[in-house]
Amino acid sequence: MGRITRNFAVTRVEVTSSDPAAKFHTDTRADTVAVEEPLELRVGGPTLTTTMRTPGNDIELIHGFLYSEGLISSAADVHEARYCAGATGPDGRNTYNLLEVDLATGVQQPGPEFIRAVPTTSACGVCGSTSIEQIMDKRAHPLTPMPLDPQVVVSLPDKLREGQKAFRRTGGIHAAGAFTRDGEPLLIREDIGRHNAADKVIGALLLDGKLPAEDLILVMSSRASFELVQKAVMAGFPALVAVSAASSLAVELAREAGMALTGFTRGGRFNLYSGELTPARPEAGE
Repeated sequence: MGRITRNFAVTRVEVTSSDPAAKFHTDTRADTVAVEEPLELRVGGPTLTTTMRTPGNDIELIHGFLYSEGLISSAADVHEARYCAGATGPDGRNTYNLLEVDLATGVQQPGPEFIRAVPTTSACGVCGSTSIEQIMDKRAHPLTPMPLDPQVVVSLPDKLREGQKAFRRTGGIHAAGAFTRDGEPLLIREDIGRHNAADKVIGALLLDGKLPAEDLILVMSSRASFELVQKAVMAGFPALVAVSAASSLAVELAREAGMALTGFTRGGRFNLYSGELTPARPEAGE
């Protein structure tokens, strides 16, 4: 839809000295920023949630959200997902900010506990589960542990960044990617919200019949929160690699689920919070 980024005239200010009397330099130019717009999701009529996201791959986003919430177990559980024809802006054009989903016959509709009556932010961490035990009960596929090759792990953030088209233009958007155990990118999605980026990846894999992701690594440009680990566990990823920190509950969930988890993965190093490494390769000459 061409709505991932927008250009604004901005004034760039450069301070060249700490002297209060010193002059500073200004330069007005066009700057590219990431687009953030609401997406309202209706399931079977009522509004289930509203999330702030970067437009694009919305169908994948919704499938990933419903799957990681445990509301659907396969792509076939969604009978139809469509943009509402009546959601128009002041210019009379469709805003593409309202999606209506009809679940397949026999699939249980979301209960009141899933409905969020107020809009959520793009960084929203409310994903319907409040405890590790609930996630363990909801997940459909136990994880098969994946020992991590340190050489592969440290290469993943750069490979993810290479696939971030919008980030290179804005510097303000998250990415999630599904990679093979050998470090090859299968698909990469971007969004202003890290949870939405993960949902887009999960939804794309679901629609392509590639869940559970039992032989893939989920790579995130963000920190590893409890909610992101939850989504990875629900989708069957045996490993999650995060560029930034991990939270305490994220570590606990990863260990309980048997999922490998790394944080601060950058600059040729990382913290291993959960899981195992492949046996060390001998140094040259040994």
